[in-house]
Amino acid sequence: MSNYVKIFDTTLRDGEQSPGASMNKEEKLRLARKLAKLGVDIIEAGFPAASPGDFEAVRLIAGDLRGGPVVCGLSRTRPADIERCWQAVREAEKPRIHVFLATSDIHLQYKLQMTRQQVLDEIRSGVGHARGLCEDVQWSAEDASRSDPDFLCQCVRVALEAGATTINIPDTVGYALPHEFYERISYIRANVPEVARATLSVHCHDDLGHAVANSIAGVRAGARQVEGCINGIGERAGNAALEEVIMTLATRQKELGLITGVNKAEIHSTSRLVTMISGLPVQPNKAIVGANAFAHESGIHVDGVLKQPLTYEIMTPEEVGLASNTVVLGKHSGRAALRNWLSGNGYELDRQQCESLFEAFKRLADKKKEIENDDLEALIADEILRIPLRWKLDYLNVMAGTEVEPVATVRVFDGDSLRREAAFGVGPVDAVYNAIRKITGTQAKLMRYGVASITGGVDAQGEVTVKLQENGNEALGKGADSDILVASAKAFLNGINRLEYNKTQKMELTPGERQL
Repeated sequence: MSNYVKIFDTTLRDGEQSPGASMNKEEKLRLARKLAKLGVDIIEAGFPAASPGDFEAVRLIAGDLRGGPVVCGLSRTRPADIERCWQAVREAEKPRIHVFLATSDIHLQYKLQMTRQQVLDEIRSGVGHARGLCEDVQWSAEDASRSDPDFLCQCVRVALEAGATTINIPDTVGYALPHEFYERISYIRANVPEVARATLSVHCHDDLGHAVANSIAGVRAGARQVEGCINGIGERAGNAALEEVIMTLATRQKELGLITGVNKAEIHSTSRLVTMISGLPVQPNKAIVGANAFAHESGIHVDGVLKQPLTYEIMTPEEVGLASNTVVLGKHSGRAALRNWLSGNGYELDRQQCESLFEAFKRLADKKKEIENDDLEALIADEILRIPLRWKLDYLNVMAGTEVEPVATVRVFDGDSLRREAAFGVGPVDAVYNAIRKITGTQAKLMRYGVASITGGVDAQGEVTVKLQENGNEALGKGADSDILVASAKAFLNGINRLEYNKTQKMELTPGERQL
């Protein structure tokens, strides 16, 4: 048996059936081109009989892709549907018609209202009709995992006799457990030996969270095609996430002995495109493509990854198209993560300085979920460089409202002396900043203004962060207070103090001082 596993992508068909994930034909074509670049073997471009738009999208993709994957259209076993599907895919270099019919007694009784013999006859006529139009025909046994095993085998024999070149065994409702699905595929291979002349495929849904595990169980049992969607989107709880299937086969290649033709370096960018087009976000802790998949915060983990990535990474971020892993600085980070950041940004602290900075870092991390570069630069300035504070807020009064032009009166310490000014603004914060500008004489431009809640409730402590720029110099300012206008004034003055310090010290810093 071949060790090559075909990757059948149905993001454009089953994935689009996710609520709210409808795609227009231009978006489908763009994604199809990306999937071809990813290197999938088959693209199920849509369900041509479902709508004129779906027909046009499949026809557009079939005529566009050259020298790449098979272009497949889905069809019921009805003659009109099969003809419509063929009209959509016929211009493809490698066209495929994919017909399906349910085989479980539940579907036969309640949905199809057909007898088993009628189902067998329908499979024979539908697959035969499709094979008369196209050499590559796939047949799927909808709800195969809940079908009677012996009747399912009968259906597979009939489909093969009618000319099916691929037999797909779906776990349509995500009901099977991995060992059960392995046994189902093994049972078919043992009882329908002629299935060896076709490709045996699996299509698993994630209703119980087993879609990828069932897909891997299927290929271990002898299937050589896996169907799924990028990011695991699809009906209800979604399909098997193809990126997880691909990376499982790649990462455990030694144990499984199976390969694919996928260009793994295209996985991450393909995932991002699916998110952008479908509007369905990827959860941060999603395997392979989630934002946290290669991110480390815990001190023990970071220490291990910095020494040897293999300690906590079983695959490299570069394999899936990421430049590197990410060390996230937060409350769980340890000294190793902080030292790594300092080293990467050109700082070398002695032991006492590092301890002082680490304590300040931990205090800030208890207030913020994630520490950014600017936060650390500000901490170094406050805890290590000990920037002298020329300007300090003493008094603030602001008047604003729907019928009042905002005006602020500010009193600020300039060293030991007090200075006071008033100014108008387009809003209360603008008025405060205009008054401070008058007092300090600064020409600094406000590049960024952000507000975050440090504590909860209506009396929450608020933290304001500003980024100022003056003559090419930048500085971060922070201020906290239960009154957000007071916090804003403190942050602005803090930034001005840093700008002044930079102006007086920047040209005099030696390499040793830069290294602290």
